[in-house]
Parts: sequence; C-alpha cells; structure tokens
Amino acid sequence: MSRNDAAPGTVTAPPGRTRRMLSHLYVQCLIAVLLGAAVGGLWPSVGADLKPLGDGFIALVKMFIAPIIFCTVVHGIASMGNARAVGRVSLKALIYFEVLTTVAMVIGLVVVNVVKPGSGLHIDLSTLSTKGLPPEATTAHEGFAEFLLAIIPATLVSALTGNEILPVLLVSVLFGFGLHASGEAGLGIARGIEKVSTVLFTLIRWIMRLAPIGAFGSMAFTIGNYGLGTLRHLGLLVGSFWLTALFFVLVVLGTVMRLNGLRLLPFLRYIKEELLIVLGTSSTEPVLPRMMAKLQHAGASKPVVGITLPAGYSFNLDGTAIYLTMGSVFLAQALGIDLSLTQQLTMLAVMLLTSKGAAGVTGSGFIALAATLSAVPHVPVAALALIFGIDRFMSEARALTSLVGNGVATLAVARWEGELDEHRAKAVLRGEIPYAPAPAPPAVPAEPGPKETPAPTRDPVPAAS
Repeated sequence: MSRNDAAPGTVTAPPGRTRRMLSHLYVQCLIAVLLGAAVGGLWPSVGADLKPLGDGFIALVKMFIAPIIFCTVVHGIASMGNARAVGRVSLKALIYFEVLTTVAMVIGLVVVNVVKPGSGLHIDLSTLSTKGLPPEATTAHEGFAEFLLAIIPATLVSALTGNEILPVLLVSVLFGFGLHASGEAGLGIARGIEKVSTVLFTLIRWIMRLAPIGAFGSMAFTIGNYGLGTLRHLGLLVGSFWLTALFFVLVVLGTVMRLNGLRLLPFLRYIKEELLIVLGTSSTEPVLPRMMAKLQHAGASKPVVGITLPAGYSFNLDGTAIYLTMGSVFLAQALGIDLSLTQQLTMLAVMLLTSKGAAGVTGSGFIALAATLSAVPHVPVAALALIFGIDRFMSEARALTSLVGNGVATLAVARWEGELDEHRAKAVLRGEIPYAPAPAPPAVPAEPGPKETPAPTRDPVPAAS
C-alpha cells in the first residue's frame, strides 16, 4: 500500500493543522504546565531545581511593567479632554473595587463558616513556630499612615525602578496631569511617550514567547518541592477555596458582565493564553502588558485601561480577598478559637486595608494574610505555619480570580464611562476580530494593508488650545 493510500475509515489530521495548533501560545503553555507537573511528580529533585526558569521569566516581564504603566497612564491622561474625566474614571474604579472586594470577602467568610475545613484539627499552638516563615510574614504589620507614605517614592525615578505599582501610578498620574496642563509643549512629549509605549509592547510580545518555559519551570518546582501528597493534608481547605473562587468568577463576575451587555465565557476564551500563563507562573504580573493590549483591542479606551487595570492590581485582588477570610477563619478553627461574628467582621474591616497594595506576584496573598493577623489579636501569627506549605496550591486560584476580576472591572468601568465600543467588544469576544491574526497563506499575495481590522482610535491627543 502506498503512503497516499489510507485504510477505510481512517481519519488523519492534516500536518498543517497540527502545526498551527501548536503555534498558539495557550497550547504551548498548557503542554508546558502538564510536562512540568509530570517532571515534578516523577523527579522531585529535578523539578525543584527548575525554579529559576519560572523566576527568570517573571523577572524579564517585571522589568517592563513600570515603564509600560507609566507610558500608558501618562498618555491616557494627556489624551483626555479634561482633568475631570480622569477623576471620574478613578472614582468609579475605586467604588467598583471596594464593592467587589467586599463581596468576595463576604462569600469567603460564609463558605468557611459553613464548610468548617479547620474544625477537628485541634492544633496545639505551642507546637508551631514562625522560624520557617518568610521574614515578611512576621513583620507585615503596617498602619494606614505607613501604607499611604509608602506610595510616595523617594525620587521621581525610583518609582520606575522599584517593584511597587502604587508609586508608579502616583508618578504617572502627576506627570500626565502636568503634560495635560502644558499645552503645546506637553503635546509633543505625549506623542513621544506613545511611540515608546509601542516599542515596549513589541519587546513584551517577544518575551511572551518564552512563557511556556516559565510555566514549565514554575509548575515543576511546585510539584517537585511540595509534592502531590501535600494537597491531601489540608485538601478540604484547598478544594473549598478553589470552588469558592470558581463560584465568584462564574456567578458574581458573570453577573457583572451580563449587566454590562457582555458574556463571561467568551471573555474567558479571549484571555485563555493569559489564564494559562498565570496558572503556570502563579502570578498576574507577567500578563499585565498583554491584558492592557487585549482590553484596548476589545474596544475599551486607552485612558480607561491605563488607569483601571494597573490600579486593580493593587486595589481589586478578588482572589486574595476570598483567601484572606477563608485562611484566617480556617486557622482559628484549627486552633480551636471560636470567633464571634463581631470579631470576624472586625477582621474583614482590617482586610479591606491589608488586601490593598498586595501586588499580583506569587506569595503576596500570604503576606497580606500575615498583615491581617498582625493587625488583629484574634489569631496568632504563628498559626501561619499551618498553611505555609500548601499556600502555593492556592496561589494559582488567587491569581486567576484576580486576573479575571480586573479584566471584568476594566470593561465595566469603560462602559459606565461611555468609553467602551460595545459593538466591537461583542465582535472581539465572538472571535470575529481576532487579537492575533492567523498567518496568511502564501499562495496569493495579499493587497497591501493591515491584516486585521484595527481598533478605532478612541484617544487622540487633543491639540493645545
């Protein structure tokens, strides 16, 4: 039988289709995550040694985050017709953040009180020690004044060289208002900053091709270092947390999307590559530049995206909000501490502060929980040792929930502000206007011009009057 003869009933996939499928970043990341889990499970020591792959990828992306936020926010503010528009967007975003964060915390509080994953453990506090915890966990107490002062950078440049998002936002907003008030002089600078932003996003697109390597290394380290058996020790807490996060995404965020005339599941398909990268790296920071670009492609104006999404990385961590209430009450249950409703509500009020400013990096939720326990006397900080070993397995759910929450928040604020092209958004989410066009077949030369329908220009820099 010749190679071209196929047996009856045999269906073979065209090689070109397989190659095209493997060329998608989300497929590469999915394969990398599965391979990483396999390597970590079969060869734990090898998996634990692969941690630098994930750390290196995250570090590569993080070095671009501050300048990208700066360029996007500055150009976005300079593009708005008046300064009131910036204040209006910021106020709406902050109100949304507080409402959704509170809802997330209340849901977590209800679930942990109903499921009671820590009941029956009867842990003796004297057997616990903070020696193995990261130093930040035992020195995480921060008052409101310190929180505000930490937003102010030492110098204008140091905000762009540090690892905190809030100082970058402060400098960017001030600089943007300065350009807006500078007339013709600010106009040229704003256009130059937009060109710099284009270069930065090009570099990010190149770096994101390394995402499968980072996801592979991070997943191999997680499984190799902590082991699959770790999940069984406190599986009820891990499982209930994942289910609660899923409920929040599908029900709460799904409702927000429906109220704004959009659907959640198409949006999740639209950001599937970013979700898989976050699943592998357990961090939302590596996908911030891509999320900004995708939300603009989906019809949200550049100024709204530039203000809302970066701010959400500090003020709208829905996954961390759920984790804080569930984690703190779980520890109390494990130690046999009966928290009254008043005590739990007091902790929730403190969490509204401690959950802010926790950047979307691996382990920030754990540090926020330590800050909460340090600020209230109900649960000792030493109890953190109980969940330190399994925190990594909840980190992915925190990051995924927060990523989806910030994407939904940006679309919602843009629509409320009248800065969302709803027809384009629906078309993009239906897949009619792809974010990355498929390679054109080489058979017939195409007419010169763009391969995909460009987003309408929604944020021109106004000429100085």
